[in-house]
Amino acid sequence: MRGVPAVLLAGPVSRARRLVSLLTGADLPSPLQGRRVMVTGASSGIGEATALACAARGAEVLLVARRADELRRVAVDITAAGGVAHCYPCDLSSGEAVDDLVKVVLAEHGGVDYLVNNAGRSIRRSIASSYERMHDYERTMEINYFGPVRLTMGLLPAMVDQGFGHVVNVLSWGVLVKAPKFSAYLASKSALDVFSRIAAREYLGDNITFTNVRMSLVRTDMIGPTGLYAKAPALTAEQAAAKVVRALEDRPVTVDPLPARAIDALNLLTPRVADLVFHAVHQRFRESSQARRHLRD
Repeated sequence: MRGVPAVLLAGPVSRARRLVSLLTGADLPSPLQGRRVMVTGASSGIGEATALACAARGAEVLLVARRADELRRVAVDITAAGGVAHCYPCDLSSGEAVDDLVKVVLAEHGGVDYLVNNAGRSIRRSIASSYERMHDYERTMEINYFGPVRLTMGLLPAMVDQGFGHVVNVLSWGVLVKAPKFSAYLASKSALDVFSRIAAREYLGDNITFTNVRMSLVRTDMIGPTGLYAKAPALTAEQAAAKVVRALEDRPVTVDPLPARAIDALNLLTPRVADLVFHAVHQRFRESSQARRHLRD
């Protein structure tokens, strides 16, 4: 169990570093300094903001997303600020593309120290509206579950060999809330949540850790199509990235918003009451405009 002491000390040491920095004014180095950090979905939103923040802390950032032009733009911003970035265009919904990405990264960098599984897609549609749309579930699982699992498994052997690794999964607080109309999206995120919790237990002795960041609503392009969140409170991409960076540095098991924990307790303690509440929510809020168009067809 060579890595267990380091795992247990990771969070306290990082918090102590920040406290010393706050008290003394000294700019102490981040645990990310000089490390290889891969960020998926790095062409925009949370991924872009996370990549910029990691590079500012001295990390060598490996940018992954489908849009090569946008990746190059982010890389230019990082290098202009004095950081180091590498671009790896990849469609993470393709198993073959993920395997090729792993081969190239291992050949060029020998592995990574930190992996941020951020890329994903959201879909808001009731089960009744998906009776003839099984692809809603299949496509969502491809990018939100199979892609990050395949990438993680491809990079794990090198992490084992080097005796260190940390994986951060950007999930949703909905895995605790279990909100109606998000069955495809939340099922995929919940699957990754469970996979990572089990992986954390299997790799604990190798000093490889996993953090599930169950993120609250974030104001990015991904939430736009539903039309439901225009006036809802939401984090900025930079605020969300700060949570991801803290998860990278401290290596906690989970990062959960307090309201989600409260709803999760309601789900556990009074499940029928919770069902009644969320059924009312389901009836109160209409389908997205895209789903309504499908119902009319």
